[in-house]
Amino acid sequence: MPRQADPEIEQRILDAACRLWSRGGGKALTMRGVAKAAGTTTPTVYERYHDRNDILRSVRMETRAELFAAVSPTRTLAEACRKYLEFAIEHRHAYEMLFDGFAQPPSLYERWPTFNLLRQRLTQRLGGTPRSHTRLMLSLWSLMHGTAMLLIRGGVSGALQIQMLHACLDAVEAIVTQTSRSKGRGYSGPKWPANLILGEGVHSQVSDSVTSPRRGGPRRRTYVKPATT
Repeated sequence: MPRQADPEIEQRILDAACRLWSRGGGKALTMRGVAKAAGTTTPTVYERYHDRNDILRSVRMETRAELFAAVSPTRTLAEACRKYLEFAIEHRHAYEMLFDGFAQPPSLYERWPTFNLLRQRLTQRLGGTPRSHTRLMLSLWSLMHGTAMLLIRGGVSGALQIQMLHACLDAVEAIVTQTSRSKGRGYSGPKWPANLILGEGVHSQVSDSVTSPRRGGPRRRTYVKPATT
């Protein structure tokens, strides 16, 4: 009788990729290593994934969907932030991989559903449009992500984990409350560029202006999204 395909092989491959990444980072994630960790053969891995980057993208997309599913039932920004941190703690390896190189293609030009959901919750609190709060959402996300990574990398548990989680939530609330009172005034640095759009898939755009140290004038760097087929 012909050998039946293993219906769980793809999930085993993705799980193995997460484990390898958590143990040795990008250098440990090879097609042969993934095959061995998943209990299958290298040709079997290649039958399902073109290369290592294809595996990474699949893990990233799956984790994004799972994170969004965990956060989306919430009704408020505070609830959404708490679910976000709890997901990171419970899925530490996948969470770490999710944000490795997040500001580089192809991740840069993919949809960031949870970021957009959190930004929408923020808009419900402050009014305006979601894109008008991208800068503030980045600061809140940076706070949450930093807390998540401290909890994960520090091996924090018990009472300290609970206190750190709620300390982060309190800080998020304080920032949003202060922003509401000040009506968005008091930001440092340049105004958010209209053509800097993050996490919106085909609408995402990234441009970066830097100052030349020799001439003192602006030098514009533009990252163009690669064409999709």
